[in-house]
Amino acid sequence: MPMIDVLIPADALTPHAEARLFKELSNILIEAEGYDRDNRIAQSVTVLNLHRPEAVYVGGELSKLPRYRIIPTVPEGQYTDESRKKLVRAITEAVARAENGAFEDVAMRVWVFPTEIPEGQWGSRGGIRTVADIHAMLVDDPEQRSVGSERLAGKRRDDARRMLEAALDAACFGAAKE
Repeated sequence: MPMIDVLIPADALTPHAEARLFKELSNILIEAEGYDRDNRIAQSVTVLNLHRPEAVYVGGELSKLPRYRIIPTVPEGQYTDESRKKLVRAITEAVARAENGAFEDVAMRVWVFPTEIPEGQWGSRGGIRTVADIHAMLVDDPEQRSVGSERLAGKRRDDARRMLEAALDAACFGAAKE
């Protein structure tokens, strides 16, 4: 059930290029979550909210070129470090295609903030939806709830491993200073 907030100044793109970009962003996010872009259920729950900033300033000056801020939001456990990197790259490439520009020229004007909503805080349809619930719904199989639970558990194991490694490094560094 991905959500995408897209901040694009009015007239930054042609209406046709903008529509293509929004469809492409939806597909990119569905695939980043590990689902097929043709999954009709995933398509039906992928929501893009368009925001039109009245103006964008850089260093206190009105920006001469459009700036893009794209915030893909998913339930916790959907991103890995690698998938987040690929997502940022794919979104930036999509914006470059929408502008008919080179990646290098567009990349400095595109910000992507992949965001995960903590487990137990994703609300829809009048209730809280867990990662397990969402996965089972997206694959249209209640028996597949465990796959969603396994994704979340894997993410939390990785987070814990990183935290323990950082604590060990800090403890070793602190002991070396003494």
